[in-house]
Amino acid sequence: MSSLDIDFVRVQFPAFSEPSLQGQAFFENAGGSYTCQPVIDRLTRFYTQRKVQPYAPYEVSRLAGAEMDEARARMAAILGVDTDELSFGPSTTQNTYVLAQAFRQWMKPGEAIVVTNQDHEANSGPWRRLADEGIEIREWQIDPETGSLKPEDLENMLDERVRLVCFPHCSNVVGEINPVTEITAIAHAAGAFVCVDGVSYAPHGFPNVGDLGPDIYLFSTYKTYGPHQGCMVIRRTIGELLPNQAHYFNGDVLYKRFTPAGPDHAQIAACAGMADYVELLSAHHGGPISDAAAQGAFVHDLMRGQEVSLLQPVLDAVKDRNAVRLIGTSDATRRAPTVAMSLNRPAETVAAELAQHGVMAGGGDFYAVRPLQAMGVDPAQGVLRVSFTHYTSQQEIDQLLEALERVL
Repeated sequence: MSSLDIDFVRVQFPAFSEPSLQGQAFFENAGGSYTCQPVIDRLTRFYTQRKVQPYAPYEVSRLAGAEMDEARARMAAILGVDTDELSFGPSTTQNTYVLAQAFRQWMKPGEAIVVTNQDHEANSGPWRRLADEGIEIREWQIDPETGSLKPEDLENMLDERVRLVCFPHCSNVVGEINPVTEITAIAHAAGAFVCVDGVSYAPHGFPNVGDLGPDIYLFSTYKTYGPHQGCMVIRRTIGELLPNQAHYFNGDVLYKRFTPAGPDHAQIAACAGMADYVELLSAHHGGPISDAAAQGAFVHDLMRGQEVSLLQPVLDAVKDRNAVRLIGTSDATRRAPTVAMSLNRPAETVAAELAQHGVMAGGGDFYAVRPLQAMGVDPAQGVLRVSFTHYTSQQEIDQLLEALERVL
């Protein structure tokens, strides 16, 4: 397996050559990534050459629709699902609310949904609100010390009344990567469908959702080097079972059923730039050149290898500090490079101190109020979060470690 060519990677991101950002090390990638050049190019082209209503018979409109279709087809192929099993919506939170509405109509009072207290509120709150309709909400709780979800705890919660199990691929504060395939198999064996929030995982390599096995998988493209959209995989079985949420005449088109609002045409088209980027990385590093799913897997492993090697020194630097509680595991191979720390003072103040050293990081609750409370962290004080991706350089890690040494 070749190692990631960081110089080649960074050339693909205009932010790294932007004069106003020089000397600033970006460590709030979990909140949104820099955008790669292929996405910017496609977005610019659409707004300058294709900004008409798509799918009409005149040429520019035909091209606009073709670019939107290309984005769906190529991203679905990377994710290992059928083209019409991928929907685009305005955000993951909005997509989840639409899904919850569909489940509200489909489920009967007394039936149950399992949620966790490890999730970002986007994959928790919309489901919990179904309690108002008589749906039973069961909470799969994290270990208050480690933040981990234990599959055996889920097994004890399942029975014939559970229709859906919702959990994150990894939490945006705990960072530990959950065993999606194992958890999905447990839920399926009990007759339940599975909804996975992949927002905090997908930036570190697109998963093959077809291989992983969940029925629904959600992530946000503005965190995967793209425009501000939400991607939603809905496998055919559950997609055709749930009530249509779109205009009645669009109900027979799977990718339209759960996107009632008109999508942002330019941003959907620009999402093909994410597939361009995967192709670029695969080709440059000697990976597959034709099979999109194989390219995605190859690039996923490249990204993870780079991130793990940079992450372990960061974890080692903070895990034993008296004034710091590292949230989640200190083993880089088991987590995403999203590192939350509970401190003895308000985290936002410390983030501001880091900014004085050219480190852009965040402090707060990050919409993860439930997991922080479960682990005994005051959400008002919050956590300091430093998060990075494959495009982060060793020099930026060194800058971070030096800054942490000064402010912690």
